[in-house]
Amino acid sequence: MRLAVSATTHQSDASNATSAKGVRVIFVAIAVLAVAGMVLSAVSLQRHYARSATAFCDFGERFNCDIVNRSEYSSMMGIPVAGIGVVGYGVLFALATLYRSRRETPLRLLVAASAGLGFALYLTYVEGYVLDTWCILCLSSLAVIGMITVLTVTLKARAGTSE
Repeated sequence: MRLAVSATTHQSDASNATSAKGVRVIFVAIAVLAVAGMVLSAVSLQRHYARSATAFCDFGERFNCDIVNRSEYSSMMGIPVAGIGVVGYGVLFALATLYRSRRETPLRLLVAASAGLGFALYLTYVEGYVLDTWCILCLSSLAVIGMITVLTVTLKARAGTSE
């Protein structure tokens, strides 16, 4: 009987180690994506304040980052939306790295990522239906926050099963 209990304990330990490694990989992926989001937002912020037009993101009337980043919708209460993005991605990065060992972090990541995704979807609506112009940087940021949100849902589901 002891051998069966011992084998079960070792299987459980191996399963927990595999699960912990999977959670760690998710945290690393979120951190890497958050850095990518900060870079995209920083470039958008630079374009928001730039005085001259740029060609790297100008693909005609339908795809032009400068039009989007300098529109009346590029700021909220005087704060550039791209700056909000830099800070938001920074918060996600901090949660995924500095605070990842805390029990409440998966829920906080899920809330923050969901809020970011909601905001990005609203801005995408503005691009498509109000400005009638798309920003490649903004669409890339939408993809990044979407992937982060999917990862945080997965993380929260795994954390919920281990509690």
